[in-house]
Amino acid sequence: MFKKILIANRGEIAMRIIRTCREMGIKTVSVYSTADRDSLHVRFADEAVCIGPASSSESYLKIPNIIAAAEITNADAIHPGYGFLSENAKFSKICAEHGIKFIGASPEMIDKMGDKASAKATMKKAGVPTVPGSDGILDSLEDAKKVAKKIGYPVMMKATAGGGGKGMRAIWKEDELEKAWESARKEAAAAFGNDGMYMEKLIEEPRHIEIQIVGDSTGKACHLSERDCSIQRRHQKLTEETPSPFMTDELREKMGNAAVKAAEFIKYEGAGTIEFLVDKHRNFYFMEMNTRIQVEHPITEQVIDYDLIREQIKVAAGIPISGRHYFPKLHSIECRINAEDPYNDFRPSPGKITTFHAPGGHGVRLDTNVYAGYMIPPYYDSMIAKLITTAQTREEAINKMKRALDEFIVEGIKTTIPFHRQLMDHPDYVAGNYTTKFMESFEMK
Repeated sequence: MFKKILIANRGEIAMRIIRTCREMGIKTVSVYSTADRDSLHVRFADEAVCIGPASSSESYLKIPNIIAAAEITNADAIHPGYGFLSENAKFSKICAEHGIKFIGASPEMIDKMGDKASAKATMKKAGVPTVPGSDGILDSLEDAKKVAKKIGYPVMMKATAGGGGKGMRAIWKEDELEKAWESARKEAAAAFGNDGMYMEKLIEEPRHIEIQIVGDSTGKACHLSERDCSIQRRHQKLTEETPSPFMTDELREKMGNAAVKAAEFIKYEGAGTIEFLVDKHRNFYFMEMNTRIQVEHPITEQVIDYDLIREQIKVAAGIPISGRHYFPKLHSIECRINAEDPYNDFRPSPGKITTFHAPGGHGVRLDTNVYAGYMIPPYYDSMIAKLITTAQTREEAINKMKRALDEFIVEGIKTTIPFHRQLMDHPDYVAGNYTTKFMESFEMK
């Protein structure tokens, strides 16, 4: 087992990893930018190293600085959390070259599954259902027109190196194609330095349902059931729940088996998710794989009483998984609390938190790194906390979330707490009747 883990991240996920490491008797090293010197992850780690100025490109994304911090503190492993360098094949490779264990996927796995076109081709070979579309990258606009005609409109154009909705365009008829082709390529080139595009059939009334998997060095994998991540704004998740209100026992078994088949086909090692689009007829299609821990992992932990960060660390240390599949016995919901103004188009709201009161009680979990007096910097993702409620039934979990949101007081900045409170009362959400298009018609009151 590792003696000391450096956490190449910030915020609540850094705190989350520190907690599990402490319980396992593993020393921790936090890295931080000058903007994060007062963050809780700096205070609670055994050691902390400043790795650069506020800009993430000069700190949390600066590989030489992170490796240097690991070497001067004698860390024998690095946990990248999510975001930043968590799915960076170069970083994974450099860690290995320096004799430091990267607690995540191998460089080869990240390359194979990080490029969406090659990931789709790999899943086809594994026998996992995929959305009809182009075979790999589109060569030209003419090629795009041919594929669209073959699979039928509406279609979705996607950047092969994409993420966060960048380089994606929905196209409903042929005369929209050329404009979408040009703008999507331009956006993808600016965001990722890669303008490669592929095309898929647009799934109508889709739900975004992911299966949590864990694989070990023996090539064995198991799944830990599903999470419904369909409540999204601009392809960014706002809230998640497990089990999905749309799921049936038969569909869960099919999707779980497909996810395990996918993980074992590529001999995946570590924690990850197989992401699916599910249409209104409950047909499911592989969308992408995330080769890292997910923001929404706590709801899975809550319903099956299973520490996913601990499992990640154990697998990275060469310990085999138990191999059994897990099914939720409880219901859990996560609300991402962002420093944003939901009454002003979710505009970012950095600044000083003057008052902070955390909700509590049975079945309430709060993952955060902020406190009263903390200054939220404007340089990073706006998420400041994750509020999770767990209960025997979905109805009870929703009612518990309402109560917890009412108790949650954050002053000095704007947050998405009012949005989540209204969501919990929305009749379609309460009925479990929502898709990834839900936010297009949602209005704050």
